[in-house]
Amino acid sequence: MSATSNVDKLVRMANQIATFFRSYPDEEAVAGIHKHIVAFWTPKMRATLERHAASAGDGLDALVRRALEGEPRAESPVRAATRNPQLLGAGASDAG
Repeated sequence: MSATSNVDKLVRMANQIATFFRSYPDEEAVAGIHKHIVAFWTPKMRATLERHAASAGDGLDALVRRALEGEPRAESPVRAATRNPQLLGAGASDAG
């Protein structure tokens, strides 16, 4: 996979996360995006997306750009137990 197609895939994935959180107030959405990317993306994936955002950032949702700027000011709207993949199976499901 070329570097360009990898960046395109990461941008698409990040924008899908932003679409999910778009119904929340902006600051909560930014926090949710940030927490999701930190919890579930590898450091290499995050670094690639951060480099892309710092350069041109083509195609990247504005909420994703803000989520990559550092620690968010608001709390994520996702319950704490669902933010940590290590808690999987320990009552961390948000289904139902």
